[in-house]
Amino acid sequence: MIIAARRTPLCRADGALKRLPAHELLAPVLRSLMSGTGAGIAAEAVTDVVIGNAVGGGGNVARLAALEAGLPVSVPGVTVDRQCGSGLDAIVLASRLVAAGGGGVYLAGGVESISTAPLRAHRNDDGTPDFFRRAQFVPLSHGDPDMGVAAENVAARFGISRERQDAFALRSHRRALAAAAVGTFDGELVPLIVDCDCDAGEDAAADSGRGVRADDGPRASLDAALMARFPPVFSAGGTVTAGNSCFDADGAAAVVITSVKRARQLRARDGLLVLGTDTAGVDPELLGIGAAAAAERLLAAQGLTAADVGLVEFNEAFASQTLACLDQLGIAPDDANLDGGALALGHAYGASGAVLVTRLLAQARRTPVEGQLALAMISIAGGMGTAALLGYRRLS
Repeated sequence: MIIAARRTPLCRADGALKRLPAHELLAPVLRSLMSGTGAGIAAEAVTDVVIGNAVGGGGNVARLAALEAGLPVSVPGVTVDRQCGSGLDAIVLASRLVAAGGGGVYLAGGVESISTAPLRAHRNDDGTPDFFRRAQFVPLSHGDPDMGVAAENVAARFGISRERQDAFALRSHRRALAAAAVGTFDGELVPLIVDCDCDAGEDAAADSGRGVRADDGPRASLDAALMARFPPVFSAGGTVTAGNSCFDADGAAAVVITSVKRARQLRARDGLLVLGTDTAGVDPELLGIGAAAAAERLLAAQGLTAADVGLVEFNEAFASQTLACLDQLGIAPDDANLDGGALALGHAYGASGAVLVTRLLAQARRTPVEGQLALAMISIAGGMGTAALLGYRRLS
Protein backbone atom coordinates (compact mmCIF):
# COMPACT_ATOMS: atom_id res chain seq x y z
CA MET A 1 0.00 0.00 0.00
CA ILE A 2 1.30 3.45 -0.98
CA ILE A 3 0.72 5.76 1.97
CA ALA A 4 2.79 8.83 1.13
CA ALA A 5 4.26 10.41 -1.99
CA ARG A 6 6.39 13.46 -2.58
CA ARG A 7 8.26 15.02 -5.49
CA THR A 8 10.57 17.89 -6.20
CA PRO A 9 9.57 20.65 -8.57
CA LEU A 10 10.25 19.60 -12.14
CA CYS A 11 12.52 22.11 -13.84
CA ARG A 12 13.96 22.32 -17.33
CA ALA A 13 17.32 20.65 -17.74
CA ASP A 14 20.21 23.10 -17.42
CA GLY A 15 17.89 25.43 -15.52
CA ALA A 16 17.05 26.05 -11.89
CA LEU A 17 18.22 22.63 -10.67
CA LYS A 18 21.30 22.34 -12.85
CA ARG A 19 23.70 22.36 -9.90
CA LEU A 20 22.08 19.49 -8.04
CA PRO A 21 23.31 15.97 -8.83
CA ALA A 22 20.80 13.15 -8.67
CA HIS A 23 21.41 12.12 -5.05
CA GLU A 24 20.99 15.72 -3.86
CA LEU A 25 17.71 15.99 -5.76
CA LEU A 26 16.38 12.79 -4.22
CA ALA A 27 17.60 13.11 -0.63
CA PRO A 28 15.16 15.92 0.37
CA VAL A 29 12.26 13.83 -0.98
CA LEU A 30 13.32 10.84 1.11
CA ARG A 31 13.64 13.02 4.21
CA SER A 32 10.18 14.48 3.62
CA LEU A 33 8.65 11.02 3.26
CA MET A 34 10.01 9.94 6.63
CA SER A 35 7.65 12.35 8.40
CA GLY A 36 4.77 12.21 5.92
CA THR A 37 2.74 9.21 7.08
CA GLY A 38 1.11 10.41 10.28
CA ALA A 39 3.30 8.97 13.00
CA GLY A 40 6.47 9.26 10.96
CA ILE A 41 8.89 6.48 10.10
CA ALA A 42 11.91 5.73 12.21
CA ALA A 43 14.91 5.81 9.90
CA GLU A 44 16.11 2.41 11.03
CA ALA A 45 12.67 0.93 10.21
CA VAL A 46 13.16 1.43 6.46
CA THR A 47 13.69 -1.97 4.87
CA ASP A 48 15.19 -0.80 1.57
CA VAL A 49 15.35 2.14 -0.81
CA VAL A 50 14.44 1.25 -4.41
CA ILE A 51 15.11 4.00 -6.94
CA GLY A 52 14.87 4.27 -10.72
CA ASN A 53 17.43 6.19 -12.75
CA ALA A 54 18.08 6.27 -16.48
CA VAL A 55 21.09 8.40 -17.44
CA GLY A 56 23.16 8.63 -14.29
CA GLY A 57 26.70 7.53 -13.80
CA GLY A 58 25.97 4.26 -12.03
CA GLY A 59 27.33 3.63 -8.56
CA ASN A 60 23.87 2.93 -7.05
CA VAL A 61 22.27 6.35 -6.61
CA ALA A 62 19.66 4.80 -4.29
CA ARG A 63 22.30 4.02 -1.68
CA LEU A 64 24.02 7.36 -2.16
CA ALA A 65 20.78 9.33 -1.77
CA ALA A 66 19.66 7.29 1.24
CA LEU A 67 22.83 8.11 3.12
CA GLU A 68 22.65 11.74 1.96
CA ALA A 69 19.12 11.84 3.41
CA GLY A 70 20.44 10.75 6.79
CA LEU A 71 19.28 7.15 6.77
CA PRO A 72 21.54 4.86 8.80
CA VAL A 73 24.15 2.71 7.11
CA SER A 74 22.04 -0.34 7.97
CA VAL A 75 19.46 0.67 5.35
CA PRO A 76 20.42 -0.66 1.89
CA GLY A 77 19.51 0.69 -1.53
CA VAL A 78 19.09 -0.64 -5.05
CA THR A 79 18.90 1.24 -8.34
CA VAL A 80 16.61 0.16 -11.17
CA ASP A 81 17.15 0.99 -14.84
CA ARG A 82 14.27 0.47 -17.23
CA GLN A 83 14.90 3.87 -18.82
CA CYS A 84 11.75 6.04 -18.81
CA GLY A 85 9.90 3.36 -16.85
CA SER A 86 12.49 3.21 -14.08
CA GLY A 87 10.58 5.19 -11.45
CA LEU A 88 7.36 3.25 -11.92
CA ASP A 89 9.22 -0.05 -12.11
CA ALA A 90 11.00 0.75 -8.85
CA ILE A 91 7.60 1.14 -7.18
CA VAL A 92 6.42 -2.08 -8.82
CA LEU A 93 9.50 -3.90 -7.52
CA ALA A 94 8.97 -2.53 -4.02
CA SER A 95 5.31 -3.62 -4.05
CA ARG A 96 6.40 -7.15 -4.93
CA LEU A 97 8.98 -7.12 -2.15
CA VAL A 98 6.25 -6.10 0.29
CA ALA A 99 4.04 -8.92 -0.98
CA ALA A 100 6.86 -11.42 -0.63
CA GLY A 101 8.10 -10.32 2.76
CA GLY A 102 5.12 -9.01 4.68
CA GLY A 103 5.64 -5.94 6.81
CA GLY A 104 8.62 -4.17 5.30
CA VAL A 105 8.64 -0.41 4.74
CA TYR A 106 10.14 0.71 1.43
CA LEU A 107 11.01 4.07 -0.05
CA ALA A 108 10.63 3.72 -3.81
CA GLY A 109 10.62 6.06 -6.78
CA GLY A 110 12.96 7.68 -9.25
CA VAL A 111 15.34 10.53 -9.91
CA GLU A 112 16.99 12.18 -12.88
CA SER A 113 19.49 14.97 -13.11
CA ILE A 114 19.86 15.34 -16.84
CA SER A 115 21.84 18.52 -16.20
CA THR A 116 24.59 16.69 -14.33
CA ALA A 117 24.47 13.34 -16.12
CA PRO A 118 27.99 12.21 -17.02
CA LEU A 119 29.26 12.31 -20.55
CA ARG A 120 29.24 8.85 -22.09
CA ALA A 121 31.64 7.38 -24.60
CA HIS A 122 32.66 4.16 -26.26
CA ARG A 123 36.35 3.40 -26.30
CA ASN A 124 37.97 3.48 -29.74
CA ASP A 125 40.64 0.94 -30.63
CA ASP A 126 43.32 3.49 -29.84
CA GLY A 127 41.78 4.22 -26.45
CA THR A 128 40.32 7.60 -27.35
CA PRO A 129 36.68 8.29 -26.40
CA ASP A 130 33.85 8.19 -28.93
CA PHE A 131 31.10 10.18 -27.22
CA PHE A 132 27.43 9.33 -27.71
CA ARG A 133 24.18 10.92 -26.55
CA ARG A 134 22.16 7.83 -25.73
CA ALA A 135 22.65 4.14 -25.26
CA GLN A 136 21.57 1.56 -27.80
CA PHE A 137 18.24 0.10 -26.71
CA VAL A 138 17.75 -2.82 -29.11
CA PRO A 139 19.78 -4.55 -31.84
CA LEU A 140 19.87 -2.52 -35.03
CA SER A 141 18.15 -5.39 -36.80
CA HIS A 142 15.05 -4.51 -34.74
CA GLY A 143 15.33 -0.83 -35.50
CA ASP A 144 16.56 1.51 -32.79
CA PRO A 145 14.81 4.81 -33.50
CA ASP A 146 15.32 8.00 -31.56
CA MET A 147 12.35 8.90 -29.40
CA GLY A 148 11.08 11.63 -31.72
CA VAL A 149 11.29 9.39 -34.77
CA ALA A 150 9.34 6.72 -32.91
CA ALA A 151 6.73 9.34 -31.99
CA GLU A 152 6.35 10.16 -35.69
CA ASN A 153 6.02 6.44 -36.44
CA VAL A 154 3.19 6.16 -33.91
CA ALA A 155 1.44 9.24 -35.27
CA ALA A 156 1.53 7.85 -38.79
CA ARG A 157 0.58 4.27 -37.87
CA PHE A 158 -2.36 5.25 -35.65
CA GLY A 159 -3.55 8.30 -37.54
CA ILE A 160 -2.91 10.90 -34.85
CA SER A 161 -3.22 14.26 -36.58
CA ARG A 162 -1.11 17.34 -35.93
CA GLU A 163 -4.26 19.17 -34.83
CA ARG A 164 -5.07 16.58 -32.16
CA GLN A 165 -1.49 16.59 -30.90
CA ASP A 166 -1.36 20.36 -30.62
CA ALA A 167 -4.74 20.58 -28.90
CA PHE A 168 -3.77 17.90 -26.39
CA ALA A 169 -0.44 19.59 -25.60
CA LEU A 170 -2.12 22.96 -25.15
CA ARG A 171 -4.66 21.37 -22.82
CA SER A 172 -1.83 19.91 -20.75
CA HIS A 173 -0.29 23.34 -20.23
CA ARG A 174 -3.61 24.92 -19.35
CA ARG A 175 -4.47 22.21 -16.87
CA ALA A 176 -1.07 22.41 -15.21
CA LEU A 177 -1.31 26.20 -14.95
CA ALA A 178 -4.81 25.99 -13.48
CA ALA A 179 -3.72 23.35 -10.97
CA ALA A 180 -0.69 25.37 -9.87
CA ALA A 181 -2.78 28.52 -9.51
CA VAL A 182 -5.05 26.94 -6.89
CA GLY A 183 -2.27 25.12 -5.04
CA THR A 184 -3.08 21.62 -6.30
CA PHE A 185 0.59 20.59 -6.32
CA ASP A 186 1.56 22.22 -3.03
CA GLY A 187 1.03 19.18 -0.80
CA GLU A 188 3.24 16.92 -2.89
CA LEU A 189 6.12 19.31 -3.58
CA VAL A 190 9.37 19.34 -1.62
CA PRO A 191 11.05 22.76 -2.05
CA LEU A 192 14.74 22.71 -2.87
CA ILE A 193 17.49 25.12 -1.90
CA VAL A 194 20.09 25.56 -4.60
CA ASP A 195 23.00 27.77 -5.49
CA CYS A 196 21.66 29.13 -8.76
CA ASP A 197 23.20 31.80 -10.95
CA CYS A 198 20.12 32.01 -13.21
CA ASP A 199 18.08 35.18 -13.51
CA ALA A 200 14.99 34.86 -11.32
CA GLY A 201 13.17 37.01 -13.85
CA GLU A 202 13.75 34.35 -16.47
CA ASP A 203 13.12 31.39 -14.19
CA ALA A 204 9.70 31.53 -12.54
CA ALA A 205 10.68 28.70 -10.18
CA ALA A 206 13.57 30.60 -8.60
CA ASP A 207 13.10 32.80 -5.55
CA SER A 208 16.03 35.19 -5.25
CA GLY A 209 18.11 32.53 -6.97
CA ARG A 210 17.86 30.21 -3.97
CA GLY A 211 14.56 28.47 -3.31
CA VAL A 212 12.93 26.33 -5.99
CA ARG A 213 9.33 25.78 -5.02
CA ALA A 214 7.38 25.28 -8.25
CA ASP A 215 7.49 23.54 -11.61
CA ASP A 216 8.86 25.85 -14.29
CA GLY A 217 7.51 24.22 -17.45
CA PRO A 218 3.85 25.26 -17.92
CA ARG A 219 3.62 28.17 -20.35
CA ALA A 220 0.80 30.69 -20.11
CA SER A 221 1.82 32.23 -23.44
CA LEU A 222 0.82 29.21 -25.51
CA ASP A 223 -2.30 29.32 -27.63
CA ALA A 224 -3.56 27.46 -30.66
CA ALA A 225 -2.06 29.94 -33.11
CA LEU A 226 1.39 29.70 -31.54
CA MET A 227 1.21 25.90 -31.38
CA ALA A 228 0.46 25.79 -35.10
CA ARG A 229 3.63 27.75 -35.87
CA PHE A 230 6.03 25.14 -34.51
CA PRO A 231 7.72 23.25 -37.38
CA PRO A 232 8.16 19.47 -37.40
CA VAL A 233 11.36 18.49 -35.61
CA PHE A 234 12.03 14.86 -36.42
CA SER A 235 10.70 14.27 -39.93
CA ALA A 236 10.17 16.54 -42.92
CA GLY A 237 6.44 16.93 -43.34
CA GLY A 238 5.85 15.24 -39.99
CA THR A 239 3.48 16.17 -37.18
CA VAL A 240 5.67 16.00 -34.07
CA THR A 241 6.94 19.41 -33.00
CA ALA A 242 8.65 21.00 -30.03
CA GLY A 243 5.21 22.23 -28.99
CA ASN A 244 3.60 18.80 -28.79
CA SER A 245 6.66 17.05 -27.33
CA CYS A 246 7.84 17.09 -23.73
CA PHE A 247 11.03 18.81 -22.65
CA ASP A 248 13.85 17.24 -20.63
CA ALA A 249 13.60 17.98 -16.93
CA ASP A 250 15.46 17.45 -13.68
CA GLY A 251 13.54 16.11 -10.70
CA ALA A 252 12.80 13.32 -8.24
CA ALA A 253 9.74 11.58 -6.82
CA ALA A 254 9.25 8.78 -4.34
CA VAL A 255 6.64 7.00 -2.23
CA VAL A 256 6.35 5.06 1.00
CA ILE A 257 5.03 1.57 0.31
CA THR A 258 4.26 -1.11 2.88
CA SER A 259 1.63 -3.63 3.93
CA VAL A 260 -1.85 -2.60 5.04
CA LYS A 261 -1.09 -3.88 8.55
CA ARG A 262 2.09 -1.84 8.82
CA ALA A 263 0.35 1.20 7.31
CA ARG A 264 -2.13 1.12 10.17
CA GLN A 265 0.71 0.88 12.68
CA LEU A 266 2.19 3.97 11.07
CA ARG A 267 -1.19 5.70 11.53
CA ALA A 268 -1.70 6.25 7.83
CA ARG A 269 -5.25 7.38 7.18
CA ASP A 270 -5.53 6.05 3.65
CA GLY A 271 -3.54 5.11 0.57
CA LEU A 272 -3.41 3.33 -2.75
CA LEU A 273 -3.37 -0.45 -2.80
CA VAL A 274 -1.26 -1.97 -5.56
CA LEU A 275 -3.78 -4.30 -7.22
CA GLY A 276 -1.66 -5.45 -10.14
CA THR A 277 1.17 -4.53 -12.49
CA ASP A 278 2.39 -5.53 -15.93
CA THR A 279 5.24 -4.77 -18.28
CA ALA A 280 4.91 -5.58 -21.98
CA GLY A 281 7.18 -5.50 -25.01
CA VAL A 282 6.20 -4.05 -28.39
CA ASP A 283 7.82 -3.27 -31.73
CA PRO A 284 10.71 -0.89 -30.93
CA GLU A 285 9.80 1.18 -34.00
CA LEU A 286 6.48 1.91 -32.24
CA LEU A 287 7.84 2.09 -28.71
CA GLY A 288 5.33 4.76 -27.70
CA ILE A 289 2.49 2.25 -27.74
CA GLY A 290 4.11 0.06 -25.07
CA ALA A 291 2.05 1.46 -22.20
CA ALA A 292 -1.21 0.49 -23.88
CA ALA A 293 -0.02 -3.08 -24.39
CA ALA A 294 0.87 -3.38 -20.71
CA ALA A 295 -2.38 -1.78 -19.55
CA GLU A 296 -4.51 -3.99 -21.79
CA ARG A 297 -2.99 -7.15 -20.34
CA LEU A 298 -3.19 -5.81 -16.80
CA LEU A 299 -6.85 -4.84 -17.03
CA ALA A 300 -7.77 -8.11 -18.72
CA ALA A 301 -6.05 -10.09 -15.97
CA GLN A 302 -8.13 -8.22 -13.40
CA GLY A 303 -11.37 -8.74 -15.35
CA LEU A 304 -11.67 -5.01 -15.93
CA THR A 305 -11.89 -2.51 -18.76
CA ALA A 306 -10.69 1.07 -18.91
CA ALA A 307 -14.25 2.18 -18.18
CA ASP A 308 -13.81 0.81 -14.65
CA VAL A 309 -10.88 3.13 -13.93
CA GLY A 310 -11.58 6.52 -12.37
CA LEU A 311 -8.12 8.14 -12.42
CA VAL A 312 -5.54 7.86 -15.19
CA GLU A 313 -2.00 9.21 -15.36
CA PHE A 314 0.04 8.65 -18.53
CA ASN A 315 3.53 9.98 -19.12
CA GLU A 316 3.14 12.53 -21.91
CA ALA A 317 6.51 12.16 -23.59
CA PHE A 318 4.81 13.02 -26.88
CA ALA A 319 1.20 13.90 -27.59
CA SER A 320 1.14 11.40 -30.46
CA GLN A 321 1.94 8.37 -28.34
CA THR A 322 -0.27 9.51 -25.47
CA LEU A 323 -3.27 9.86 -27.75
CA ALA A 324 -2.55 6.58 -29.54
CA CYS A 325 -2.42 4.68 -26.24
CA LEU A 326 -5.54 6.33 -24.84
CA ASP A 327 -7.39 5.63 -28.09
CA GLN A 328 -6.34 1.98 -28.01
CA LEU A 329 -7.55 1.62 -24.43
CA GLY A 330 -10.80 3.49 -25.04
CA ILE A 331 -9.95 6.28 -22.59
CA ALA A 332 -11.18 9.74 -23.48
CA PRO A 333 -8.18 12.12 -23.50
CA ASP A 334 -10.06 14.56 -21.26
CA ASP A 335 -10.25 11.85 -18.59
CA ALA A 336 -6.48 11.43 -18.30
CA ASN A 337 -3.87 13.63 -16.60
CA LEU A 338 -6.37 15.85 -14.82
CA ASP A 339 -3.73 18.39 -13.78
CA GLY A 340 -1.60 18.29 -16.92
CA GLY A 341 1.32 16.03 -17.65
CA ALA A 342 4.86 15.87 -18.96
CA LEU A 343 4.07 18.00 -22.02
CA ALA A 344 3.73 20.89 -19.57
CA LEU A 345 5.70 19.71 -16.54
CA GLY A 346 8.61 18.02 -18.29
CA HIS A 347 10.01 14.50 -18.49
CA ALA A 348 12.60 13.67 -15.85
CA TYR A 349 13.25 10.21 -17.38
CA GLY A 350 13.83 7.91 -14.41
CA ALA A 351 11.60 9.97 -12.12
CA SER A 352 8.59 10.31 -14.41
CA GLY A 353 6.91 7.01 -13.54
CA ALA A 354 7.07 7.89 -9.84
CA VAL A 355 5.63 11.32 -10.60
CA LEU A 356 2.58 9.56 -12.08
CA VAL A 357 1.98 7.67 -8.84
CA THR A 358 2.52 10.81 -6.77
CA ARG A 359 -0.12 12.57 -8.83
CA LEU A 360 -2.57 9.68 -8.52
CA LEU A 361 -2.30 9.59 -4.73
CA ALA A 362 -2.91 13.33 -4.56
CA GLN A 363 -5.91 13.09 -6.89
CA ALA A 364 -7.41 10.15 -5.02
CA ARG A 365 -7.16 12.06 -1.76
CA ARG A 366 -8.62 15.19 -3.32
CA THR A 367 -11.84 13.38 -4.19
CA PRO A 368 -11.75 10.27 -1.98
CA VAL A 369 -13.96 7.43 -3.18
CA GLU A 370 -13.50 4.10 -1.47
CA GLY A 371 -12.33 1.50 -3.98
CA GLN A 372 -11.78 3.98 -6.81
CA LEU A 373 -9.35 2.54 -9.35
CA ALA A 374 -6.32 4.43 -10.64
CA LEU A 375 -4.02 3.54 -13.52
CA ALA A 376 -0.42 4.69 -14.04
CA MET A 377 1.15 4.04 -17.45
CA ILE A 378 4.44 4.81 -19.14
CA SER A 379 5.98 3.82 -22.48
CA ILE A 380 9.65 2.93 -22.49
CA ALA A 381 12.62 3.15 -24.85
CA GLY A 382 13.42 -0.10 -26.61
CA GLY A 383 9.77 -0.95 -27.13
CA MET A 384 8.26 -1.59 -23.69
CA GLY A 385 5.62 -0.26 -21.39
CA THR A 386 4.74 -0.58 -17.70
CA ALA A 387 1.31 -0.15 -16.11
CA ALA A 388 0.20 -0.29 -12.48
CA LEU A 389 -3.39 -0.62 -11.27
CA LEU A 390 -4.06 0.98 -7.90
CA GLY A 391 -7.12 1.22 -5.66
CA TYR A 392 -7.95 3.89 -3.08
CA ARG A 393 -8.61 2.60 0.43
CA ARG A 394 -9.34 4.34 3.71
CA LEU A 395 -7.70 2.97 6.84
CA SER A 396 -9.57 5.00 9.43
